[in-house]
Amino acid sequence: MRARAADYDRDNVFPEADLEDLRAAGYLAILVPEALGGAGLSLVQAAELQQRLAGAAPATALAVNMHLVWTGVAKVLSDRGIEALRFVQEGAAAGEVFAFGISEAGNDLVLFGSDTDAAPQDDGGYAFTGTKIFTSLAPVWTQLGLHGLDTTSPDAPQMVYAFVPRSDAVRMRDDWDTLGMRGTQSRTTELHGAVAPPERVVRRIAPGPNPDPIVFGIFSVFEILLASVYTGIARRALDVAVDTAARRTSKRTGRTYGQDPDIRWRIADMALAYDALPPQIAAIARDVDERADHGPRWFSLLSGLKHRAVTAAKQIVDEAVLVAGGSSYFASSELSRLYRDVLAGLFHPSDPESAHSTVATAWLGPLEP
Repeated sequence: MRARAADYDRDNVFPEADLEDLRAAGYLAILVPEALGGAGLSLVQAAELQQRLAGAAPATALAVNMHLVWTGVAKVLSDRGIEALRFVQEGAAAGEVFAFGISEAGNDLVLFGSDTDAAPQDDGGYAFTGTKIFTSLAPVWTQLGLHGLDTTSPDAPQMVYAFVPRSDAVRMRDDWDTLGMRGTQSRTTELHGAVAPPERVVRRIAPGPNPDPIVFGIFSVFEILLASVYTGIARRALDVAVDTAARRTSKRTGRTYGQDPDIRWRIADMALAYDALPPQIAAIARDVDERADHGPRWFSLLSGLKHRAVTAAKQIVDEAVLVAGGSSYFASSELSRLYRDVLAGLFHPSDPESAHSTVATAWLGPLEP
């Protein structure tokens, strides 16, 4: 997959061969119980695998991350006695691909609100009309997990979480031409009355901050697996920097750059930042697996984890570029691609502003009116 990553990036196409390899290996069902045909792995184990995959092919890892989020949410709910997403587990084991349709342009409420209209149908289903952005896996998904706002039911307003299949009512723009993470093909998705049948309507909850299990499931798995992807990029950049320092020779001293005190300090600084990340991910993921009770601190712990991973990964890639020197400025350099790919982490929830606000509220309480 590492050998193919540069081609997918250059051609701005989806990594079809990577997906087929992952499907054949059972990767789409790593979080599905063995009894349902999956590998039965924990969230801790899935996070470790995503770090490895991201070190080889960041865009592939980020794309499949969105599928794994839904299988992870299904696991979180099932572990807590809620089987509403069993069809996701069974579908993943059968090779289905689930995409993540939550992000909307300008909607900083994210899980707590939606500009997508969810119109109730007579049979209990919902028709969704609106626009979702950053819809990874756009060319290949079979089911789109999404949310919308029901404003017409007697108990309205209600946030509705559901899954819609591909149909003529779902139109994807071919608009993914980005700086990095090009292989994810996270295109804009237009919903024109896309119908989720009643058996695919999985949750109706009040808008706004909500401790409902589906909100916790999405937020926890999303943040942990995102942190894993960017940690994997950081590890790869560190490995490339170490290899480069061992190969480059100084004309001035005749020794490798690995013997240069300044380069050694720079690589040590990268390693110090990297070494803090995998244990944090494992600890938080284990707490989700074991149903630890962090109460209202959960959201600050999760958003903080993602923020630290992305910030550290960006710093590490920056340092790796400096170690490698001018060669990394060429588009053919792996570090050049990693430099662009790591920037995508800035745009995923929780963004820096949201993370700091969440943590400040956890420690200082809410802002006074």
